[in-house]
Amino acid sequence: MMPAMFRDVATLIGAFALGTALSTLFGASTLGVALTFGQISFAATLVWIMLRR
Repeated sequence: MMPAMFRDVATLIGAFALGTALSTLFGASTLGVALTFGQISFAATLVWIMLRR
């Protein structure tokens, strides 16, 4: 069983990667724009994890 901290870090990395990939898939004009959406999804996931505890 994975400790909670490692699960949370994996969730954050996954949220960043998924947010970046989805914005690229849906037509982000540049990689910078796609990474910005990845960063927004990372921040939203971080707030969710912090509020959950």
